Amino acid sequence: MKKITFKILFTFSIISLVSSCTNDFEEANKNPNLITEINSGSVLNPVIYDLADYNVSKNYDITAQLMQVHIPYPSNTLGVHRYNITTGTGNSTWNNAYRSLVNLNEMLRVSIQASDVNYEAIALTLRALVMSNLTDMFGDVPFSEAARSEDGITKPKFDKQEDIYIQLLADLEKANSLYVSTLNLKYGKDILYPTTDSKNANLNVDNWKKFTNSLKMRILLRISNRNTNAFSEIKKIIDNPKIYPIFTSDTESAVLQLSGLAPYLSPWPRAQDYRDSRSFTTFFIDKMVETNDPRLPVLVNKATDEKGNSIGYKGVPAAYDGNDSDFNYNVSSPSLTTVTAPMKIPFMTYAEVEFIKAEMAQRGFGGDAKTHYNNAVKSAISFWTGIAPESQFLEQDKIKYDGTLERIIDQKYFALFFTDYQQWYEYRRTGFPKLPKTSSMLNDGKLPRRLLYPAAVGNYNSEGYQQAIQQMGADDINTRVWWDIN
Repeated sequence: MKKITFKILFTFSIISLVSSCTNDFEEANKNPNLITEINSGSVLNPVIYDLADYNVSKNYDITAQLMQVHIPYPSNTLGVHRYNITTGTGNSTWNNAYRSLVNLNEMLRVSIQASDVNYEAIALTLRALVMSNLTDMFGDVPFSEAARSEDGITKPKFDKQEDIYIQLLADLEKANSLYVSTLNLKYGKDILYPTTDSKNANLNVDNWKKFTNSLKMRILLRISNRNTNAFSEIKKIIDNPKIYPIFTSDTESAVLQLSGLAPYLSPWPRAQDYRDSRSFTTFFIDKMVETNDPRLPVLVNKATDEKGNSIGYKGVPAAYDGNDSDFNYNVSSPSLTTVTAPMKIPFMTYAEVEFIKAEMAQRGFGGDAKTHYNNAVKSAISFWTGIAPESQFLEQDKIKYDGTLERIIDQKYFALFFTDYQQWYEYRRTGFPKLPKTSSMLNDGKLPRRLLYPAAVGNYNSEGYQQAIQQMGADDINTRVWWDIN
């Protein structure tokens, strides 16, 4: 659902997009409002907004349900939270990713032509963000030949995930080397880092560079079970902050703040659409209640009885039996504070970087795991509350660092609230947090390891689809992607 039409140039033909992402841009190509030429910065803000808008919508539709954050309620049958995954579940994710790829490739092409190195670096960074999320969701996908009809490629091959990651890491390494902090982003302020510091007009370029390297840490960690060099590469980033600057404070996080004014509107035109017919799960609620988590009243509404009296925080088990009258009570719905302007949509936060550092230390790669863990938890809480938690919160038995990876990921789960698909991807990488099962879950109660390719993919590019099946083994929700060997 989109509120505006962005003036973005789509230089690639419909055939290319249909064959690589099955998305129909005929209307866009005929739209007289679209410009026919762009500069290096023309698509930047529209792409940033579109990615944030879409990612948080899919967090709501997919991640929150799979990872037992909040679910549709009432929900009598089926649903993603019951692991009912169809060929349509990931359809819009596929289409939106390739729409972004078209525009980022065009941004990249124009930036290289104009020697706009900062824009080139940003395009590489955002493309890595888009493609890493896409391949983590489906596995092998078109990348090297995608959206290349001008080269005569109308049925692109499906690249192996391992090869995609090699390219993404190379792209991020190149992006880091391209940034020139003394060069402003000359085509106006970008909406992700809209610096207003007149004494440091290049602050946004510096923050983009930190985003690039922080994202590289995430991607390296994602493949660390498969690639034995990943941890040493992360350590190289951590140990060389002058060469590879990363997030060191909350203010540097890659977080889009939506003003609520056109064109930067919430994905939910009516705030109540985010809240209504939705309940937090018992898994999410109970964990926060037992530690008196300061985020609870910010993110969650208290439940009420039939007379409107508060009965505290009440959740519903994910994949609950829709016919079970035990759950016919008023429940805790999402708080409208979350989607009230200025609404925050995270791409990646300082808290996530600190959790990565904590895991590195826990695994024996240097640093103080407890310090990084505490920094991460405090940052994650202040992100939503505006206030760092009291020291007593961190010393609770169920919160304090206990030397285990499980404790780190349990809190990282809460820190990734609202961040696209990251909770699900981290669960697949680590097996944490330990999610409860219910009798109404499909797939024998096994959490899906990926989504199914959209049906149109096989229809428009059967050769590529069959290639992917041969490479991966099966188009099945239990088929593990290359890095998923936990």
